Amino acid sequence: MYVAVYAWRVKPGHEERFREAWRRGTRRITEIYGSFGSRLHRASDGRFIGYAEWPDEATWKAAFDARMVYDDPEARAMFVDALEEDSRPGELLAAMEVTDDLLTRRG
Repeated sequence: MYVAVYAWRVKPGHEERFREAWRRGTRRITEIYGSFGSRLHRASDGRFIGYAEWPDEATWKAAFDARMVYDDPEARAMFVDALEEDSRPGELLAAMEVTDDLLTRRG
């Protein structure tokens, strides 16, 4: 498994709009490019951090090179509009292979 971690700064008051657009876009990226989905987090400095899982580096790289374009222009516009200028297109914090996975699904 392979993971990619991204960070975005969102304009104040646009957080819910960003989250909705992120959910919609992530669902389409999962369907189109074959990711295993993603988790969105809120860091103590206010940034949103997304952690996406992929089957392997080659699958992620192909999607990354294609700019992960998806067919929901409304969601894409909502996403971009919610971002601070310095967060476009998003900061790739890390892309790495998973060596050991002990996460469990609860709830």
